[in-house]
Amino acid sequence: MRATVLGAGALFVLAPVGVTPRGCGDLSGGRLCIEGPIGGEGGFTTRYVQHDGGPGLAVRLGYQRKDHRVTAFADWFGTRRTRDGVAALSGHLDTEPGECIRGVLLDARGHAYVTQWQCSD
Repeated sequence: MRATVLGAGALFVLAPVGVTPRGCGDLSGGRLCIEGPIGGEGGFTTRYVQHDGGPGLAVRLGYQRKDHRVTAFADWFGTRRTRDGVAALSGHLDTEPGECIRGVLLDARGHAYVTQWQCSD
């Protein structure tokens, strides 16, 4: 984990809309989610699903981690264009017990969005 801190205001927390599944956050145009075994080793996926399956958008997808000592800068799985309203990218991470993770999306205009923190039990 990098020992760097995310600047205040650099990423905007998503406002909840209705019942949002754990690990997800709702945007005005879709839903951003991160899935994976927090507190262990395994595959993680960050997925963006547009509400209306709108035009293809290029989005950068990744994650941000924190533990009791530090909140790290976002790290990226890569950039993907939505296809049929969906973009998803995955990677392998080794997370520790007590660690938290959230999904991150950077749009083509440079606006960043995040899910709520999801922590190991």
